[in-house]
Amino acid sequence: MENIKATVNDIVTESNTALSVGSGSLKVYATPAMLALIEKAACEALKGSLDESETTVGTLLNVKHIAATPIGMKVSATAELIERDGRKLVFNVTASDECGVIGEGVHERFIVNSEKFINKTYSKKQ
Repeated sequence: MENIKATVNDIVTESNTALSVGSGSLKVYATPAMLALIEKAACEALKGSLDESETTVGTLLNVKHIAATPIGMKVSATAELIERDGRKLVFNVTASDECGVIGEGVHERFIVNSEKFINKTYSKKQ
């Protein structure tokens, strides 16, 4: 399997703290923000690997948030593809701040046809 891996970065601001997103009462990097950054890293890793009609959707995040990060610090997330089973993609993921690892785990995505997926999703409204 070719090495499919990417790292993306963010800065902790007021808007992505637990207090602001509603996932807690403290002004520290929110777990939902970390998870979104992890998903972004997985999507970035797949750029150029899919057919034009395809995209991926996240289906599983099994990640521990093991350290808090204050406002003003840089955070990064890395996703590395470790398994492909048909349309299922499995990534090893880590998140870090300037002092070390803040999160780690596994993320799964599925390859879907973009148009079919949107059509099926929006058929729920009919």
